[in-house]
Amino acid sequence: MKLLKNRSHDNLDESLWASISDLMSGLMIIFLFIAISFMIKINEEKDLIFYEKETIENEQEAIKQILNTYSTIRVQIYEDLYDEFKDDLKNWNVVIDPKDLSVRFQEPEVFFQKGKASLNKEFRNILENFFPRYINVIHSKYKLNIEEIRIEGYTSSEWTGSNNELDSYFNNMKLSQERTRNVLQYVMNLEKTNYCQDWLIEHLTANGMSYSHRYFNENGEEDMEKSRRVEFKIRTNADKIISEIIEQYKEKNGD
Repeated sequence: MKLLKNRSHDNLDESLWASISDLMSGLMIIFLFIAISFMIKINEEKDLIFYEKETIENEQEAIKQILNTYSTIRVQIYEDLYDEFKDDLKNWNVVIDPKDLSVRFQEPEVFFQKGKASLNKEFRNILENFFPRYINVIHSKYKLNIEEIRIEGYTSSEWTGSNNELDSYFNNMKLSQERTRNVLQYVMNLEKTNYCQDWLIEHLTANGMSYSHRYFNENGEEDMEKSRRVEFKIRTNADKIISEIIEQYKEKNGD
């Protein structure tokens, strides 16, 4: 009888340990599964982080290359224009601005009669000398990098025909548009630029600016003489590329 009890007790212990062993085995399998899943997830996240990092680095490198190209081209254009016209700048009262590549004529008495849109003879003579050389520099070396050449005409804010500021602005807008159109028409008809007339038709524009972007002296008063000017301004196609990148970035980030 005692022997049966011992056997029964032994069987119970064996059954209990078998159950515990099965439980431990099951738990080990579960833990192993969790560990494997966790490792897979970590690796996937590492791959994703690496991919995102690589993508960001590639985007940054592309933008860096565009900006470097953009900056290099602008510097080269400025240097070439300056070399071409450095002996004429003082005589024509012209400034070449490296920031926006504008060639700025600042002698309003030379351009037009006050309130008139017809080109003065002296200004026609200057344009006949200036424009073919200007276009030769741009077209011969940078035509693939140019988005637009803008002829911009600016007036001062004074207008004797009206006391209303808005009317003055519109009247000056009409005047500046007529003036730049006449400049455009004159330079486009120069015989020395006939060789690239088709290219000019695609890239040369006339833009009347009224008295936007005026010049002011230290006292905050408008400098009427400086405000009245004509500018030839270059826009490179890098401007367009950078704008497209910015738009893509905004769309991607929901801005």
